[in-house]
Amino acid sequence: QQSAMAGGGAKGVFLLLLCAAGIYTAYLYQGYLQERITTSKYAPDGARLPHLGMLHGLQSFVCFTAAGTVNLFLSLFSSGGGSKSKGAKSAPLIEYMKPAVTNTVGPALGILALKNIPYSSQVLVKSCKLVPVMIMGTIFGKKRYSLKEYLCVALICLGLVVFSLKKSAAANKKLSEPNLVTGYALVAVNLAFDGFTNAYQDKINTTYKATSSLDMMCWMNFFTGSFLSIYMFGATGVGAELVGFLMAHPASVADVLGFCLCGALGQLFIFLTINKFGALTLTLVTTTRKFFSIFISSVFMGSTLVGQQWVGVALLFAGLLWNMQIKSASKKAPKKAD
Repeated sequence: QQSAMAGGGAKGVFLLLLCAAGIYTAYLYQGYLQERITTSKYAPDGARLPHLGMLHGLQSFVCFTAAGTVNLFLSLFSSGGGSKSKGAKSAPLIEYMKPAVTNTVGPALGILALKNIPYSSQVLVKSCKLVPVMIMGTIFGKKRYSLKEYLCVALICLGLVVFSLKKSAAANKKLSEPNLVTGYALVAVNLAFDGFTNAYQDKINTTYKATSSLDMMCWMNFFTGSFLSIYMFGATGVGAELVGFLMAHPASVADVLGFCLCGALGQLFIFLTINKFGALTLTLVTTTRKFFSIFISSVFMGSTLVGQQWVGVALLFAGLLWNMQIKSASKKAPKKAD
């Protein structure tokens, strides 16, 4: 069982701060780069980066390389092959293919949505992942949730509505194809696909106990990158066009490479946080990180939000944090004897 402080004492606190700092640094800077990539007009001809969704494929191969390297290092230097249970099986590679399909399409659509809606809007909608998870769980999983959990969802939805009813001219003028309906629809499909991806990953972890988070990161990214490569360089000429753009616009190469490296570093810190402190701590770190992503976008990237939108942001994140508090309390509550 994972301890709250991964061993307790100053060492545990330091490790937690290191993990949080790693996730914050990697993803806050990646968010900054993502917004810059999707809104910049690169010299010498002022062209925008084409085929934004393909950034996800480039990032996937960098993440696969990072996870594979760490996995190989751990297998070579860990005693007794790590902490995998005796008799437990790791997931066969074919098991990763189904969730990799939705993981290929979903995040690509989320990035593509940045042509239509500001980065802050995309982050806010993607923070509502709890809503489709609970709806799917109620309809298909026959799960029952408490009244407080439904109130959390209501607060999250209210925050999103309040935010969406007011537009920011400063944020919208930077978009290449502003369209609120299209952008939100793309992110909604992204969320739905992410829901399937996460559910199938849970199934893999439950069925194959020896599968680690690092295994998941490694092979999910491998198949995601492979599927997108087939599309980019086999089925279409998108890959050649993207490579041609990067060669003709050197400034874009640094942004894209930084975006991919930040994604890989962030995923490695997520892996470390899950293993040492558990999923609830990770959720707290990533949720608060999303708030600061919106703040940085508004203050430093010129996508200034108006007062009503900040009220919506506050309501939404209040709902998310309340839901986390409910989950934390339910885990601490003593279980009834059978």
